Amino acid sequence: MQDYFDSLETRPAGQREADLMAALPAQVAHAQHATTAYAEILAGVDAASIVSRAALARLPVTRKHELLERQKAQRASDPFGGFAAVRRGPAMPRVFASPGPIYEPDGSTRDHWRMGRALFAAGFRSGDLVHNCFSYHMTPGAFLMESGAHAVGCTVFPAGTGQTEQQLQAIAELRPGCYTGTPSFLRILVEKAQESGSDISSLRKGLVGGEAFPPSLRDWFLERGLHVFQSYATADLGLIAYETASREGMVIDEGVIVEIVRPGTGDPVAPGEVGEVVVTTLNPTYPLVRFGTGDLSAVLPGQDPTGRTNTRIKGWLGRADQTTKIRGMFVHPSQVADIARRFPEIVKARLVVSGEMANDVMTFQAEAAAPPQGLDARIGEAVRDVTKLRAEVQLVQPGTLPNDGKVIEDARSYK
Repeated sequence: MQDYFDSLETRPAGQREADLMAALPAQVAHAQHATTAYAEILAGVDAASIVSRAALARLPVTRKHELLERQKAQRASDPFGGFAAVRRGPAMPRVFASPGPIYEPDGSTRDHWRMGRALFAAGFRSGDLVHNCFSYHMTPGAFLMESGAHAVGCTVFPAGTGQTEQQLQAIAELRPGCYTGTPSFLRILVEKAQESGSDISSLRKGLVGGEAFPPSLRDWFLERGLHVFQSYATADLGLIAYETASREGMVIDEGVIVEIVRPGTGDPVAPGEVGEVVVTTLNPTYPLVRFGTGDLSAVLPGQDPTGRTNTRIKGWLGRADQTTKIRGMFVHPSQVADIARRFPEIVKARLVVSGEMANDVMTFQAEAAAPPQGLDARIGEAVRDVTKLRAEVQLVQPGTLPNDGKVIEDARSYK
């Protein structure tokens, strides 16, 4: 049996990087010329010069709240906020809405969201029947999975959400071998089947998404004969990364360029450090360049034991938007980054908020190898300048602060 979805998965790492960097200038130019949003965001950028990750890192990050703001401002003229490179018609067979609402265009190409790769890695094969329990109502989740299943050669039963009894009946009678949907709904189906005596023993493989999938739940499914894997995808970007049989992190998809940056900035972090996942997609329909997902993750060292050679990430480790209200003022991760950038001695910074509500204590912690005398006082002045709030300053040795991606830690008591 074929071991991989296609030959791209086993390219030498150097060849993949060369291929991605060769495609990057054209994608940046396409975004500039085909979308009004990036014509403005990337104004003055020489696309031909964006041929490396270092050059890419100099471009601004566009985060989801900024995309939503542009969409809201242009609702009457362009519900996509100037980010779509296609117009309604054959090139845009569907339009979807995600919470916000944020509107996303569908594309007309086969496996537009590239989900086939993740399904194949989860063991889905041509001829399998897939019981698809993502919602077909407004949101694109079900269509992400269905288009990927068709790319693999599967047949799909569009089950959607809810109607548990009818779903169990369909499983018992149609005998699907595969499940797609959220892990929580799969657990509901399994538990209801146990209670009612429904035969869902045909289900043996699953690919889940949309929620956290802890190892304890994975093992719970495995004890019941279900081999369930997780995918990391968004409505904006399609597949970002996927789990393999090794279950050692998640392999990055072949159609995206992933960076891990310090939250609140566009600055790439060191390999292994937790930061925000920022993605540039090579999708011509919705050419998002340095799109901040708001998710935290970190790069894993080495290659996947299955032979796939792309970079691996740890998976979802939390949210990067740690904006916190302190003494009636909102403090943002970008402000912490702004303070740190003012002092070349600072290696890493973290703002800790402690105390009780209405009696907040703000502590700015900074890693500095050999801090000069008076650095803490100057940092304190910068904190007041940027946030309009006073903070204690603690200077610590490099490597002291936790590697958890937190730039603002809310440690207050809410009793």
